[in-house]
Amino acid sequence: MPNRVEKKRRITLTSKEISELIAEGIVTVIILLLLNVALMVLISQLLNNSPDLQDAVYRSRNIFANNYNSDIFLSGRYFIIPFFLVVDALVVFWRLIRRYRQMQLRHIINELHFIANGNYNYRIPFELRGDLSKVVSSINGLVDSTVAAIEDERAIETSKDELITNVSHDIRTPLTSIIGYLGLIEDGQYQSEEELRKYTGIAYSKAKQMKSLVEDLFEYTKVRQPSVPVNFISFDMVQLLEQLATEFELEASKKNVTIQVETTEKKLFMDGDTEKLVRVFNNLISNALKYGGGADQIIISIERENTEAVITVKNNGIPIPRESLDQLFDRFYRADTSRSQEISGTGLGLAIAQNIVNLHGGYIFAQSDENWTSFIIHLPLVSNVKNLEKR
Repeated sequence: MPNRVEKKRRITLTSKEISELIAEGIVTVIILLLLNVALMVLISQLLNNSPDLQDAVYRSRNIFANNYNSDIFLSGRYFIIPFFLVVDALVVFWRLIRRYRQMQLRHIINELHFIANGNYNYRIPFELRGDLSKVVSSINGLVDSTVAAIEDERAIETSKDELITNVSHDIRTPLTSIIGYLGLIEDGQYQSEEELRKYTGIAYSKAKQMKSLVEDLFEYTKVRQPSVPVNFISFDMVQLLEQLATEFELEASKKNVTIQVETTEKKLFMDGDTEKLVRVFNNLISNALKYGGGADQIIISIERENTEAVITVKNNGIPIPRESLDQLFDRFYRADTSRSQEISGTGLGLAIAQNIVNLHGGYIFAQSDENWTSFIIHLPLVSNVKNLEKR
């Protein structure tokens, strides 16, 4: 795409356009001179044919001459001719300006055709005044919004392609294992019932992994919908998180990890969709247990900051590399670039969590150092989203 973006400049007329202006001026002057002569003859005839009108004109002329102490009104040469010349000059100026504006508009249209041919990186560079300046600004603004819409559309298409590619990759790996082991069973290539159980167990595990991916994908696409319903109710965040921590105690104890809820608030009531928020905290706690290698503590802290609830889920396991922190919430991203399936996970969990938090009018981010890896969520106590829905 050619780049013709230029600095602001005035419109330069071509030699043909200059010739048109000169011709316009000459033709206008000739027409006005003929009109002046015609008017002079007409006025003269009227005066000659009407003595009363002639006397009235003479009396008026004498009155003006006496009042202004000047004889300019006593002769047509000193009054009528200069008056005609001034009017003629104004008419010629108006005609030339009008034609010049038309030529400017023609240049703007030519530039617009150039942009319409696909040169969307180009902007009309003319420095104008008045309404034409507003027209140029509006056209450039329209092109900017069109380019932004095109880029958004391309980003959406790229995003869809990436989604299909990643889903295909994550489904193909367990599906290949399922087909392979079921093929061994189908062909009778096992030596004992124990080996048969091993093959079926692996196939079953991979099938559950595929099911988890499909469910996460469905949940991700659902929370991404612009009209996804959020069922706001008033609930106690402290009680909710204490209950979740209790549910994870058994799984955590198997990995020698303790889960604690720390807060100075006995109760913290807020608005939210508890079903969706439970999905967020389930995901964060599960991730801490799965990927927090070497961790022996998971701490869930709850604070109230003005009109917000701040919830932190942190573990003291292996820190997340700094270069990975900003990408954690990208769909299908895993800090393990090998995309190993040894630890089950779709890479959609944090993307889903971020979308759910956004639906509540809040935000989530991650921090990691040698001591703690923390996921911090800010949620409004009284949701603006809920108030807008009521309206």
